[in-house]
Amino acid sequence: MSFTKSTDTIHELVEVHLRRFEQRYTSGRRTIVELLASFGQPMSISDIALADPEVPRSSAYRHLADLQGAGVVRRIAASDEFARFELTEDLTHHHHHLLCTSCGQVTDVTPTNAFERTVAVMVRELTAQRGFRAISHALDVTGHCQNCQP
Repeated sequence: MSFTKSTDTIHELVEVHLRRFEQRYTSGRRTIVELLASFGQPMSISDIALADPEVPRSSAYRHLADLQGAGVVRRIAASDEFARFELTEDLTHHHHHLLCTSCGQVTDVTPTNAFERTVAVMVRELTAQRGFRAISHALDVTGHCQNCQP
């Protein structure tokens, strides 16, 4: 079952996000969004360079920073050395991550409804204690993937 939006819808939503920050949806930003939307998992700068060698790394970094600032892209990292980027959940679907601190692998995990209900109860309990109003949550589990376990 796919929860992702169409590419046209994603582009429309990205344009709205960028307008809120008085930024233009340039062809370079559009290319980065298309790569992130089509890749199927979070991308590193190296992944972006391999997928589209026409995008200079310096431009990719700049576009990602701008898109992240506008709330379009989320940076995911088990450590600074293994940063990956993906479109935010309001552009795709709700999911969590397993992050390997050894090799940097990021695995998207779509939880069951029962898991999400349990997490929602725990988030409500946690936030109520602090008088905080949660609007969403993200769960990134760090550890070692199957290949990196001793």
